[in-house]
Amino acid sequence: MIVSSRGLFLFVILAFCIHSLHVDAADWPQFRGPTGDGVSADKAIATKWGDEKNLLWKLEIPGKGFSSPIVVGNFVIITCYSDAARDLKNLKRHLICVDRKTGKIAWSKTFTSEATEVRGPSFGTGHGYASHTPVSDGERIYVLFGSSGVRAFDMKGKELWKEGVGSDNASMFGSAASPILYKDRLIVTAGAESKSILALDKKTGKELWKAEGSSLTRCYCTPSIVKNAAGTDELVISVPYEVWGLNLENGKLKWYAETSVDTNSCPSLVTQDDIIYVIGGRSGGRAAIRSGGKDDVTESHVLWSTRGGSYVPSPILHRGHLYWVNDRGIVNCVDAKTGEEVARKRIDGQFYASAVLNNDRLYLVSRFGGTAVLSATPELEEIARNRLSDDSDFSASPAVSDGQLILRSDRFLYCIQAE
Repeated sequence: MIVSSRGLFLFVILAFCIHSLHVDAADWPQFRGPTGDGVSADKAIATKWGDEKNLLWKLEIPGKGFSSPIVVGNFVIITCYSDAARDLKNLKRHLICVDRKTGKIAWSKTFTSEATEVRGPSFGTGHGYASHTPVSDGERIYVLFGSSGVRAFDMKGKELWKEGVGSDNASMFGSAASPILYKDRLIVTAGAESKSILALDKKTGKELWKAEGSSLTRCYCTPSIVKNAAGTDELVISVPYEVWGLNLENGKLKWYAETSVDTNSCPSLVTQDDIIYVIGGRSGGRAAIRSGGKDDVTESHVLWSTRGGSYVPSPILHRGHLYWVNDRGIVNCVDAKTGEEVARKRIDGQFYASAVLNNDRLYLVSRFGGTAVLSATPELEEIARNRLSDDSDFSASPAVSDGQLILRSDRFLYCIQAE
């Protein structure tokens, strides 16, 4: 069959549209944005704001949470929890859909806990019971509520299905990894719930595969997709002392590489071409690993590995450098080719939120001390420090969409937009 160049062009465009998610180019549909790496291709957003400056709207929300907001079309979607202070039997989770133009709630759902929740030491459950960021394909919203399982909704708030992922309470810290989408499946890291990663049919919730591993009980890392040198997509995730590469079709382990990420793995991975960059651990480690291979690829695929990383916040990869702020307020700039530190800078605050990059600027949201805006260069020039009159916890990573910066605290949801 002979196809004209115009016909071939239309065919390629049609095939792309069929294969792609239905999210809009301006959407922020999952944890850390469209590509899961915290990078925004949006037009420039505000660098300075406050209660009386560039604040489009502010919405009080019914509970706390470390989960990040996502943006789908005209809606901001967020989760939170309430009634956990005295008795976990009264624990409630909330899923809230907000009209981003008006800042008013379009619809909301409330759910009582369907399983016994872990209650460890106070420092161990500080992140609470709404730490998993929802994910959307533009037609449905998927949310993980820990031991209470996964739920899917349409964009009007109708529940389509729910599926349990275990209730082992295998980790004193609870769980925090966010679900991601890949083609027809929802990938869920259920480390605390069942020491596993699962693939569920996104339309029905049916389990397609389940991969188990004891290391997952200390994994709070949202997984990523990387295309290896052979052109095959792999599911990659950081666990203590290793990075794993899994077969997306059946969940089987293809390869693993040793790292210095100790104790717990929290930060998500970032990738470029077929290279995976990992940071994490209480003592801190970082590494660059070439994807692909078979079994133990530590000797053949680890490009560099050294000490020094971030315990909670995830990194940004930009123009050959890795940037991150650790929980103690040390901003790091590292050469991505060598792993060597190029620069560091201390800024005030404690940080759990991951950085966002927009227009060559890093947005770093501290828990209680406002948001620092720094240049994404080795100079790490501080451009602004923005504070709101909200003394609650800002531990969620922000979202960026269509010129707006969406922040959430334990009390409010904010939309920042330059005048």
